[in-house]
This record gives sequence, C-alpha cells and structure tokens, in this order.
Amino acid sequence: MPDALALLTTRRSFKAIELSGPGPSAAEIDTLITIASRVPDHGKLTPWRFIIFEGEARRAAGAAIAAAFGRKYPDAKAEHVEAERDRLTRAPLVIAVVSRASPHVKIPEWEQILSAGAAAMSLVLAAHALGYGASWITEWYAYDRAVLDALGLGPHEKIAGFIHIGRPPGPPEDRPRPPLTEIATRFQP
Repeated sequence: MPDALALLTTRRSFKAIELSGPGPSAAEIDTLITIASRVPDHGKLTPWRFIIFEGEARRAAGAAIAAAFGRKYPDAKAEHVEAERDRLTRAPLVIAVVSRASPHVKIPEWEQILSAGAAAMSLVLAAHALGYGASWITEWYAYDRAVLDALGLGPHEKIAGFIHIGRPPGPPEDRPRPPLTEIATRFQP
C-alpha cells in the first residue's frame, strides 16, 4: 500500500492561524468523524466523543473562552480578551475530541484515554487524506472547568484535543525528526 505509506509519511502539522477556508463539507465532516471513530476500543466502550465547531458556533464557543479568561484575569487588556474569543475561529473547522474515560471493572482508564488520543490522531490523518491541513491543540481553555462546562462536557469528561482543520497555505516543511537509533531498540533477552 505505497499510497497509504506516502500519506502517512507526508503528514505535518500547520499553525491553526495558517488554515483557511473553505473548510470541509458536511459529507467530509461525516467522513472525518467516521474515520476518527474506527480506533482500538477495548470493551467497545466508545470512551470518546466529538464536538464540531463551525461557522458562528466557533465564535459562540469563543465567548465562553473569553468569559473564563476575563474571570481569571480581570485586568486583562481588551485586545487580549478578544484574542481569546477568537481561539476557535483560527481555522474554518474545529473538532474537539472529548475523552470520557471512566472506571470500569475490566477496562483500565489508561486504555480508554489512549483510545481518545487515537481518535484524535485518526482525525488528523483523515483531514490530511482529504487534502486539508490540521493542527491538534490543547491550550489553557482545554483544562478550564468553566469552559468545559460551557461547551457541554460532563464532570468526568476531558478535552483530548481541539483539532483545527482547513486548507493548508502550501506544502508543509518537514521538521527534524529523531534518528530511529535514538527512539527504537530491539529487545535482547
């Protein structure tokens, strides 16, 4: 499957602000979510879900981010609050991957968390396969309980990442990667 290997070796992250429209169509969003949900899921628990932010919903969610920022930093300058309001408008589409890992009699929470991470990575790869650029981001607001509540997350849910998706500005530049000899060993009994 040389095409699949080429796809995997050419995936790069873009800055969210570099991603432009038009974003994925409704059918492409369905494809992205379908692919992202085909990850290892021990026990078939579906320990993740997705929140799609597009159009004006990005700005509405940004209002919750700005409000939380304003409460944390009441002396913040107006331009800083406005920058927080624009967090989810940097790309035409943002999909939050929500981890809903919870205690289970057989399935460790760690495996459930890893499944949410796999869903996020599959979403990034699916965006790349469709010709879009993506950026997997978790910033301060991914950990702020007031923001999470405003976005509809339950008390036990966490953000695995906000995946920003849009048209890339051009071919990505690769960054230095660690030599395989530094990151892979062979077990020697």
